[in-house]
Amino acid sequence: MSRIAKAPVTIPSGVDIQLNGNSVTVKGSNGLLSFYFNSVISLEIADNVVQVQWNKDDKQATAQAGTARAIVNNMVTGVTAGFEKKLTLIGVGYRAQAKGNNLNLALGFSHPVDFEIPTGVSVETPSPTDIIVKGSDKQQVGEVAAKIRAYRPPEPYKGKGIRYAEEHVARKEAKKK
Repeated sequence: MSRIAKAPVTIPSGVDIQLNGNSVTVKGSNGLLSFYFNSVISLEIADNVVQVQWNKDDKQATAQAGTARAIVNNMVTGVTAGFEKKLTLIGVGYRAQAKGNNLNLALGFSHPVDFEIPTGVSVETPSPTDIIVKGSDKQQVGEVAAKIRAYRPPEPYKGKGIRYAEEHVARKEAKKK
């Protein structure tokens, strides 16, 4: 039995949810998100609460119910408060600068790295070594942050690279003579 799927999703004021067959559209102050869910489950809206219904005997339906409930909850949170990921650049000469639709990164390569920011996501650089990725779609925010981090992941000896703000990098001991 899925504990996640049993929990209802409360709809705050200012959020509009539309069901159309197997698709759900959530509209709020931060934008519009839509999701096409599996046909083995169904969503019901009553009294500003979204509840997931599924066949409790089907294992696939139980797995899809928990996934659909989590995605709908993330959509509601995204259109009201939004999501953000913070990245930190650690290394001598490593810096970032957001210019319009591009993020310019100096990561110790022989060339600067230009990352094109996709629509629906905004990137801020409050300081040259900090990057904040914001957006209403949790999956897209995480994907953009992971792509930025992939240019120079933190290495285990000195810890240089791009890391998430709360990430702990396990350090290795250097080779001894």
